[in-house]
Amino acid sequence: MELRQLRYFVAIVDHGSLSRAALVLHVAQPALTQQLRQLEEELGAQLLHRSAQGVVSTDAGKVFYDHAQAILKQVADARSAVTHSARPSGSVTMGLPHSISGALALPLLTAAREQYPDITLQLTEELTGNLAEQLKSGRVNLAVLFDDGQLTPFATTPLAEEELRFICRHDAIWFSDRNTVSLQQALNTTLILPGLQHGVRPRIEAMARAAGLVIGNVIEINSIAILKSAIMAGMGATILPVAPVLPEIEHGQMRSVRINSPAISRTVVLCASRNIPLTNAANAIAALTQQVAADLCRAGTWPGARLLST
Repeated sequence: MELRQLRYFVAIVDHGSLSRAALVLHVAQPALTQQLRQLEEELGAQLLHRSAQGVVSTDAGKVFYDHAQAILKQVADARSAVTHSARPSGSVTMGLPHSISGALALPLLTAAREQYPDITLQLTEELTGNLAEQLKSGRVNLAVLFDDGQLTPFATTPLAEEELRFICRHDAIWFSDRNTVSLQQALNTTLILPGLQHGVRPRIEAMARAAGLVIGNVIEINSIAILKSAIMAGMGATILPVAPVLPEIEHGQMRSVRINSPAISRTVVLCASRNIPLTNAANAIAALTQQVAADLCRAGTWPGARLLST
């Protein structure tokens, strides 16, 4: 298996056509077809379905595509680490959970452009479970995750402790005359939450078990945008940090209520792979992320977040 075969395969999938990929790669189409055939023979699996309309990945092809992308990215990172060893430059990919990106993404992008103009910072917004897998495979260099006790495969740096609150529509009948609710009261409502492996859900489940409580009726939605729409439709409430729903709270569409007995929070951490070395550029972005998170906490512009010492 050769790197060029990986590049050819990724280009074919990205462009959806052998002919278009051949044009972009400046490779004759028969040569491209031959390299693809050799790759499939070596793997013992068909990677693409071919038709007059183009090509689409088989199930095996989808799995291989993810690995091929990760390998090509690590090769590019290795090249960048050697050729740009003096001054941080190159491309860095960072993964952010949906519920964090609203607070951290824009300040981090702004700071990166100002302090490291030679670094191309690519931010990807994903579910936390997906980000962990992408970090393991090397498809992202860094990821912001939550300390749920399952982060041992990663090198971690704590960024902040983020309070979780009971979030509901502004006119919801739940505890309308209360400024706080107990965790048990919150859990007894119809809650709209991510799936078990994502976002705030593991933390809520752990806190419930520790308090000897049981979560009642749950509607699972793995999208912040759809989750907010469900709250506005009156389907239920949620337990989230304030940041992702701050616009709705400021416009009077939703409200947040503190949870006590016990209070609930999550630890936000910056993660990197223990097995894949970071480039100078990635190390620079990691340090910058810590700085930006600290500045946001001190300024109070990351709602509900408290700075953690490293």
